[in-house]
Amino acid sequence: MKTNTTLLTLATLAFALNLSAQDTKPAAKPAPQPPDVAAPKFGKDGQPDANFIKRHESFVATAKAGGVDVVFLGDSITAGWGGQKAIWDAAFGKYKPANFGIGGDRTQHVLWRIQNGELDGITPKAAVLMIGTNNSGSDSAEGIAKGITAIVKHLRSKTPHTRILLLAVFPRGPMPNPTRDKLKQVNDTIARLDDGKSVFYLDIGAKFLEPDGTLTKEVMPDFLHLSAKGYQIWADAIGPKLAELVK
Repeated sequence: MKTNTTLLTLATLAFALNLSAQDTKPAAKPAPQPPDVAAPKFGKDGQPDANFIKRHESFVATAKAGGVDVVFLGDSITAGWGGQKAIWDAAFGKYKPANFGIGGDRTQHVLWRIQNGELDGITPKAAVLMIGTNNSGSDSAEGIAKGITAIVKHLRSKTPHTRILLLAVFPRGPMPNPTRDKLKQVNDTIARLDDGKSVFYLDIGAKFLEPDGTLTKEVMPDFLHLSAKGYQIWADAIGPKLAELVK
């Protein structure tokens, strides 16, 4: 009888330990969302990334405060304007601009952000959108273009009086480079979104390149992110069109 009681006790303990182990398992990381399905950025623990949420909430607060005439939407390349204050102020300061760029963002992340408060409280005269390079490693050109299209459609729906300056995804990497070919396909597709009324497509990629099509570290030190010279090229390239759109 004692043996049976001991076995029962051990079995109960084993069952309890198993339940405890299941309870302490880290949450499974959500499956990646398609490029045109809104989703927050997730961390390795399967929870929304804390830094992403913090940045998003700061942008929501900026929007609620109002007074934004031009909003820049994108990933780390857009966020990098934060380190180029002199160029930013000289080129865009007169437009009451806001920089809503977050490093590592993909199309689905930007789509989620603008669906969750980043446009509440503002009706910008113009929105400058450049996104998609972080999708290039895992998504097809068709998928990336669908993601960008979804963002443009939501911008048009949410703030129909805002003119959208849709930039081609910038070139990246050394040559030859299959990613460049993929991004060219993306750009060829999203160029069709230009309707001459609300959406205006502009490809300034060639301005970052040498005559032979190569990138230099002077413009893109890591062949992806811009130097101060690269940001000046960007500012100069979109300046005339942006001035036209904010009239």
